[in-house]
Amino acid sequence: MKRIAIFLLLCMVAGIVGAATPRPKKTTRKRATPRRAVKVAPKPVKLTQHDADPFHACEDTCSHVHGIDVSHYQNEVFWNAVGDDTNMAYVYLKCTEGSDNQDPLYLRNIELAHSHDLKVGSYHFFRPKSNLSLQMHNFKAQCLPAEQDLIPMLDVETDAGMSTEQFCDSLSKMLKLMEDAYHQKPLIYTYRNFYNKHLQGKLDGYPLMIAMYSDEQPELADGRDYIIWQYTCKGRLAGVKGEVDKSRIMGDHTLREIYYVR
Repeated sequence: MKRIAIFLLLCMVAGIVGAATPRPKKTTRKRATPRRAVKVAPKPVKLTQHDADPFHACEDTCSHVHGIDVSHYQNEVFWNAVGDDTNMAYVYLKCTEGSDNQDPLYLRNIELAHSHDLKVGSYHFFRPKSNLSLQMHNFKAQCLPAEQDLIPMLDVETDAGMSTEQFCDSLSKMLKLMEDAYHQKPLIYTYRNFYNKHLQGKLDGYPLMIAMYSDEQPELADGRDYIIWQYTCKGRLAGVKGEVDKSRIMGDHTLREIYYVR
């Protein structure tokens, strides 16, 4: 009995001590405050006038007559917007290339460009090694005289690895075919460097459009005059997605000089 009494007494004492001993408080762990990301200021980018205003170009600051040339590379053109641009007076449309290639948007482009009062001409991309008769047939099938405001244009920018003599012989024959078909000399488009390398003194009497993408007007090595300068291939224009070739009539020349005479 004594052992039981002692055991009960010890249990009572332990309970009293346990009740008197305060339980430790739960502590809430504070989350570390996240550090703010340090923003590094981007390096300033020097904008050119073209970057700052992609629609700003030569035609905004001069009184020359301006135009564009368009192919399927520009995709669908909104000709109503192009026609509303009073700085744009004419357009050359890619019609054909080589012996069998036809620009898939040519028929659409020529119809809509006409409907918005632009003077329209058509061009053929010349492949000097391709059959000339087939090239002429390809172009004539698409470039109908009744639909032309401007003389046809031959795009000459590759010699296809031929010697200058062989290349010029092929070109001369192609030009004769075009003259016979349309009864007037075609406009010839080429780059300044290409002209200086291959064509000096060989195109007398033919009107020229010279391409050189620079602020300086191109000069041909033989001193030849030209009617049109294509001054950029990265022009911007409302109605055209992306970049477009822009050109202008030079000096005292007028657009009337390349009107198609039926």
